[in-house]
Amino acid sequence: MTNSTAKGHLAALITILIWGTTFISTKVLLADFQPIEILFFRFLMGLLALLIVCPHRLKGTTIKQESVFVAAGLCGVCLYYLLENIALTYTMASNVGVIISVAPFFTAILSHVFLKQDEKLRANFFIGFIVAMLGIGLISFNAASLQLNPIGDLLALLAAFLWTCYSILTRKISSFGYNTILTTRRVFFYGILFMIPALFLFDFKLDLSRFANMTYLLNILFLGLGASALCFVTWNFAVKILGAVKTSIYIYLVPVITVAASVLIIHELFTWITGIGTVLTLAGLLISEKKHMRKEVESNGFTQ
Repeated sequence: MTNSTAKGHLAALITILIWGTTFISTKVLLADFQPIEILFFRFLMGLLALLIVCPHRLKGTTIKQESVFVAAGLCGVCLYYLLENIALTYTMASNVGVIISVAPFFTAILSHVFLKQDEKLRANFFIGFIVAMLGIGLISFNAASLQLNPIGDLLALLAAFLWTCYSILTRKISSFGYNTILTTRRVFFYGILFMIPALFLFDFKLDLSRFANMTYLLNILFLGLGASALCFVTWNFAVKILGAVKTSIYIYLVPVITVAASVLIIHELFTWITGIGTVLTLAGLLISEKKHMRKEVESNGFTQ
């Protein structure tokens, strides 16, 4: 494993460890904030942080490149997080964390279709997909969670697809050769622009006095500076080094982190149905990526 590849894996791991707990922070903030308010505050804060860290301008982009930045801002910043936050108003944080973990399946499919650089999808990929969907079904219709309306879970699934679109677009952006912080900042800018119409549709209130509550302040700082400013840069860096499909494999860690954190921090109910659903979802992801991960190990000289 080269030094560059190791950095890519480390960046992806750090990103997922932080993102796995963001559902909890969002759930806490939803007690007194609208989904669009959380979204706007965290990414505005993230944009300002990146501007302070790297005040240079991104120059020399073409119209075609700008269109990719626009699409990435729409999919990965505005729509993905808006749907995710709305989903959290309907269902548990652990549900959303597990469902989002199907993104690697979508990433593999879209990469195969649009990037033309991945190997042929084999039987184990589809077997894993079916197993994971069974797990999601158990989680979504878990009567013990008292969440019988699947709207939130369907929104989370759509969000996972949008994140896949963002990952593919990020891979395209990495080929432009620009600084990762500058490209991430450009994506944030367009994402915030797309949020502005939603501010009027979803009863946005500025009301910064709510951040006098230290719990709210710390959680929005975590989302804005950590999960947005830092993690988008590290994720985009990982995609640039490892590729969209290989980086997306790390998403299978999200449900483990989220379910554990939701039980320990906000005391959400954990039932045997949730446990089986989580195991099936993770098993499906591992089955689907088994051949890919084995080739990675062999290519790095770790075979016996």
